Amino acid sequence: MTTENAVTADAAVEKLAVDTIRTLSMDGVQAANSGHPGTPMALAPVAFTLFTRIMRHSPNHPSWAARDRFILSAGHASMLLYSTLHLTGYGITLEELKNFRQLGSPTAGHPEYGHAPGIEVTTGPLGQGISNAVGFALAERILHARFATGEFDPVGHFTYAIASDGDIEEGISSEAGSLAGHLGLGKLIAFYDANHISIEGDTSLALSEDTAKRYEAYGWQVIHIGEDVSPDNLESVIKQAQEETAKPTLIIMRTHIAFGSPNKVDTAGAHGSPLGDDEIKLTKEAYGFPSMEPFFVPEEVTGFYAQIPRRGDELVARYNDDFDVYREANPELAAEFDRLLVGELPDGWDSDIPKFSSNDKPVATRKASETVIQWAAANVPELVGGSADLAPSNLTLIADAESIAPHSFSGRNIHFGIREHAMGAIVNGLTLNGLRGYGATFLIFSDYMKPAIRLAALMQVPSIFVFTHDSIGLGEDGPTHQPVEQLWTLRATPNLDVIRPADANETAFAWAHALRSKDRPSAFALSRQNLPILDGVPSDAIEKGAYVLKDTGGTPDLILIATGSEVSIALEAATLLEADGISTRVVSAPCLDSFGEQPQDYIDSVLPPSVRARVSVEAGSTVGWHRWVGDGGYCIGMESFGASGPQPELYKKFGFTPEKVAEHGRAVAAAAGAAQTV
Repeated sequence: MTTENAVTADAAVEKLAVDTIRTLSMDGVQAANSGHPGTPMALAPVAFTLFTRIMRHSPNHPSWAARDRFILSAGHASMLLYSTLHLTGYGITLEELKNFRQLGSPTAGHPEYGHAPGIEVTTGPLGQGISNAVGFALAERILHARFATGEFDPVGHFTYAIASDGDIEEGISSEAGSLAGHLGLGKLIAFYDANHISIEGDTSLALSEDTAKRYEAYGWQVIHIGEDVSPDNLESVIKQAQEETAKPTLIIMRTHIAFGSPNKVDTAGAHGSPLGDDEIKLTKEAYGFPSMEPFFVPEEVTGFYAQIPRRGDELVARYNDDFDVYREANPELAAEFDRLLVGELPDGWDSDIPKFSSNDKPVATRKASETVIQWAAANVPELVGGSADLAPSNLTLIADAESIAPHSFSGRNIHFGIREHAMGAIVNGLTLNGLRGYGATFLIFSDYMKPAIRLAALMQVPSIFVFTHDSIGLGEDGPTHQPVEQLWTLRATPNLDVIRPADANETAFAWAHALRSKDRPSAFALSRQNLPILDGVPSDAIEKGAYVLKDTGGTPDLILIATGSEVSIALEAATLLEADGISTRVVSAPCLDSFGEQPQDYIDSVLPPSVRARVSVEAGSTVGWHRWVGDGGYCIGMESFGASGPQPELYKKFGFTPEKVAEHGRAVAAAAGAAQTV
């Protein structure tokens, strides 16, 4: 049984081709003296079958829109992917396999997006990859609903993922699996590598559930194949999975870690440690492999895998011919699809960014964000997203769009359910697969999403994370829901723009900045309480990160630096200070990440080094503010958890009032003046 995409050879060559994946994986781990050899040895037949018999893919066109996506959620088995990509022509060289896990090599310890063609997403933290796969599969369905006609589907790919016992145990995979089953993502096919081994030993130490029944309850088709991972059986089972269009499929395999190793098969020692030279020799002998030389690839294996790029070229050529016909019949759809492929936003999309007047009533930045989302959605059709069951509070619904629902994908509003962790990973998958995804919840629950946010930053993917109820200002829900340390936890993440806008205009510019970004995610921190609309917000407020909002001219005696809801408090405090004869500058700093990347002369123009009297004001932890206030400054912030009560009372209790800010400002200015006279 073969598919139209398959390349084939006689059984002896196919066995040798499978074993070469195994031997390269063993040798790579041994050369590095670090890594996980056992799982690649067990899963080599799966990778072989997918890349030679099943998947539509083209090594010479690795970004081909209609390629099937392969996601190795079990990222610790990275040598499986690297060996397969090398053999099938994706450009990973033998030298790079020899430099597995070495500095500067694309063959990192876990697969990293962007390091080499064929790596669709960064995996490693268990559960993330299988959850990203849900995002990939959901994006495919959304794009299919938009672009497919009765004659042609320009996307139409399957998403294949390999998950380990660890992926299945992590809670994020349960969240994502539940949503995938609910939506009926029939083009998602996952392999569960049930090898019964984890680092500590047999998985029975901590796992005794019936995983199949759990996934059946989620709404998945579950297929057990036992220990038969022969390419013929795998191909048959995958075809069965492809025919089930209403449900995702989980294929459960009982594999044997370090397959073929005489002394280390089915042992925890083969999970995360090299086999050793002697055991590798014995294993190669057990395979009947023709050479003991490390990284040896038999000529017949090279010839067999050389068919893969040629087949891929043929697939792409046929696709391009079909797309030309599609383009002629559907020019507007084709042009829009072309735009998505290159990642460009529509011409003029940001020519009419919403503007708000200081004569308008105060408005919460979450409410302003709702207004801006409608503008963004109208101008950027690929913007899709939703909330973790908090849309009425986050205010993130696209008003004129339908909801994504089971087997219905023409809408733009995604109801993630109370699944924050999976939401983050799914948003990354959506964004990696041609859309601009966003997900929303309360800032306090960014803790649940931190691994996915971190991976977005690591991958340089412009996912958008919308967090509302950004401080103790959320009020009566109390300290369990009041974020204190979350802002600086997020700001500590490299390549992540954390934006806490002070008013509606900064919020509009925040959305424009996030959509404009191509290589870093954005995280918004939006207020529940109403905030005055400010005069003088520059259009590059987010790009610059901080700017002078109020000044009295010349060099000030004191600088107040604030973000979000505390900016208007700082403005009132400045009025009080100036009545005392203290010249006060107010700086709004909506994105300290951007501000820290500005040229030093710009930073100095906002925060002159000669002005040592500085006070920061933010209703959160002060842990990172000392960089900006310096030795002579003072940080007004939270040194404890919050409390339950109305927002005005909480702000008074914890010192976020104009009077209290002015009091600290006077003290800092006086101390700085005294220091200058000494």
